[in-house]
Amino acid sequence: MFLEECQIIENRLIAGKNYLMKLKTKKGSFSKAGQFFMLACKNEIYFLRRPISLHFIDKKTNELEFYYEIKGEGTKDLASLKVGETINIQGPLGNGFDTNLKNKEILIVGGGMGLAPFKYLIDELKENNKITFIAGGRNKEAIEILSNFNLDEIETFITTDDGSLGTKGSVLLPMNEVMKKKKFDTIFTCGPEKMMLCVAEVAKTFNTKCEISLEARMACGVKACVGCSIKTTLGMKKVCYDGPVFNSEIILDLNPETKNSNTCCKN
Repeated sequence: MFLEECQIIENRLIAGKNYLMKLKTKKGSFSKAGQFFMLACKNEIYFLRRPISLHFIDKKTNELEFYYEIKGEGTKDLASLKVGETINIQGPLGNGFDTNLKNKEILIVGGGMGLAPFKYLIDELKENNKITFIAGGRNKEAIEILSNFNLDEIETFITTDDGSLGTKGSVLLPMNEVMKKKKFDTIFTCGPEKMMLCVAEVAKTFNTKCEISLEARMACGVKACVGCSIKTTLGMKKVCYDGPVFNSEIILDLNPETKNSNTCCKN
């Protein structure tokens, strides 16, 4: 983990309230797909950093990418940052996806903002594995970020709730179909809670390992508070430190109430 003052080389609107930020880094090249960073806001009134998952890192140019959505005043502040300005980042934090895989059949299922970590994951895995990618969102705007992915030679299925792009419906439709036709070694998923739980259930039905990337409100990002605690078969775990990526089979409750839940920031 490190702290670094990075220059912003891009911070643009993708669609809706979704933004892509690119930073120049000197220290982030060892980051792993599925990890996240705590980004400091420009306005110091928002003293808590915002947790943003790593979208991609170009190791040739040392550029970090973050895909994020304006949800509150903090992320609105991040969206106001201009090219040439600097931002202080803390990370990489947490445990990422298992990328130590070779000659495996991989299924990646993402929905909405849950697509964020998969550009880097696909890039890390595609050389030595066969990947099937299912991407879904509310509408065409919700998955506009796919234009930033390199999906050459990746079998890709797209779904939208309103049918504005790809197949109308949820990611579970193509997921069930491809799993009936092919045996997968590992499933990676990130997205809305209900979607991930359904993906995990399908994975269990087909006796397939599933790694699930969770989102949680965080105040610290380094397990100093209990705001992001979840219940697992191994006891209480903290998303920021023990995750955000977990084996789906150990998850018992994604949103347990905690006495100090009010310490978490709103994005």
